[in-house]
Amino acid sequence: MAAIQLRSRRGLLIGLSGALVLAGCGFQLRKAPEFQFQSIAVPATSSFANQVKRNLRATGTVEVVPTERVADAQAVLEILAENREAVVISTNAAGQVRELQLRLTVRFRVRSKDGRELLAPTEISQSRDITYNETAALAKEGETALLYRDMESDIAQQILRRLAAARPA
Repeated sequence: MAAIQLRSRRGLLIGLSGALVLAGCGFQLRKAPEFQFQSIAVPATSSFANQVKRNLRATGTVEVVPTERVADAQAVLEILAENREAVVISTNAAGQVRELQLRLTVRFRVRSKDGRELLAPTEISQSRDITYNETAALAKEGETALLYRDMESDIAQQILRRLAAARPA
């Protein structure tokens, strides 16, 4: 019984010392980004643009202006291009596809209400590898959609970090 109490105390002390080390080194949880503008418009309707709008609303620090009121926004995030592609990486001896690389590339820029560029045209790319099997084509289609959504989410988070760092030129 005493050995069990000693082990639980030791675990508690190790946990507390780990928390103190993290607190002492300046570790902080990621906070919502702080933007140089109070409102932003994203005049696009793709699934990626909707993901960006959701992420912006979730920060709670900026108002996402509807598309019909773009002129009222202090900043405008223009999605210039959004390209999805699947590239064959490997095939088997019979020439059937065995592995694909999915790529998502987004080009965007941010300008202020008066037309000044806050972020020059920027391109962000993500890629994911996926195995392919003709007998499970429907399942692979669902997996592909899931991977594209994951890449959209990653790129949207990168755009938010860049928006937070954007300063007027």
